[in-house]
Amino acid sequence: MWVLDLEDIEKGGRLLEQKTVEERKAVGDKTFFDSGDILYSKLRPYLLKILVAPDCGICTPEIVPFKVFGKLDPEYVVAFLKCPYVDGVINSVTYGVKMPRVGTETMTELLVPIPPLSEQKRIVEKLNEVTPFTDSYAEAYVRAAELNQQFPDLLKKSILQEAVQGKLVPQDPDDEPASVLLERIRAEKEQLIKAGKIKRDKHESVIFRRDNSHYEKRGSEEVCIDDEIPFEIPENWCWARMGSCLDVRDGTHDTPKYVLEGIPLVTSKNLCNGKIDFSTAKFISREDHLAISLRSKVDAGDIMYAMIGSIGNPVLYNGNAEFSIKNMALFKKIANGLDMEYVYWFLYLSQDTMKKFASGGVQSFVSLGYLRNYWTPVPPIQEQHRIVTAIKQILPKISTL
Repeated sequence: MWVLDLEDIEKGGRLLEQKTVEERKAVGDKTFFDSGDILYSKLRPYLLKILVAPDCGICTPEIVPFKVFGKLDPEYVVAFLKCPYVDGVINSVTYGVKMPRVGTETMTELLVPIPPLSEQKRIVEKLNEVTPFTDSYAEAYVRAAELNQQFPDLLKKSILQEAVQGKLVPQDPDDEPASVLLERIRAEKEQLIKAGKIKRDKHESVIFRRDNSHYEKRGSEEVCIDDEIPFEIPENWCWARMGSCLDVRDGTHDTPKYVLEGIPLVTSKNLCNGKIDFSTAKFISREDHLAISLRSKVDAGDIMYAMIGSIGNPVLYNGNAEFSIKNMALFKKIANGLDMEYVYWFLYLSQDTMKKFASGGVQSFVSLGYLRNYWTPVPPIQEQHRIVTAIKQILPKISTL
């Protein structure tokens, strides 16, 4: 015998599958129905799980079977029950908040306009004729609405992708090549290492071009990396690992003891739309703050980037507040190095890619090593400035779409 449950009926009334008592295994309280009965779901009636039974069977008490008499066309009654007027009337008298239901008495007292039988059949035939078109239109309308909602963000990412591929602003042959900029950054890093301000990267690399190919030198080893390059960039640009052109650190990953008053501890929950929301930050003692700041003090011009959970949400910080960071990467500029606004937009664009390659299960994360090794397209510094200027001019116009 056929056993019908609510899960077998799709929103709108399409029957998904028919299972027998043997297939269901567990069968509780059920109601019998005959072939041709109208089956109406009184649970969440706005889903319009209404259909004419193709066979006899038993169903959950959440489904109310209605028998039709006098040769009344059941498909006509189903069409009536699905019409916006009836749907509105029924949903106005439901009870229950999370799982609204309609009482059986409401259904039995519902007034039904009954045309002649021949007209009932003509109505059903016409509905069967036009419904596929209206359903297709509804699906197309939903897709268009979703696209309209997504369009500004997709356009923004498309513009940023053009920017980091050297297609947003023209190249200037008078610009200092990016290779010279990276040499200057390496020299500055060497001075900072000698001064004990940063540690030497054990995996420091230099990427260069030779014979129309890209090579990466790590230590004394040179490896062709043409297969690893994400996309083509202009001739006067260079590829670099993030850790080669920036000082990439992380905040604490431990949870300090919280206090009622003290120094804010900023986590990924406090990063929102390129800004820090201090209103929900918890506080730690000054002692813990100073200990964390030894390796991850946030200065104006630094970029914070969530490493755990909601990965990304970069913030280019330009304030002077005192706070610590947890589960956060910190990107610091090497003197006379990259334009940090350019770096910010590159990190913003890279969020989706980083999320795809994140590790972990429920609590996904990207490691500090992953961030330091992340491919970074480096334009000449003058072009970085022009890219940032162009982005500032274009993106505000997108937000009005």
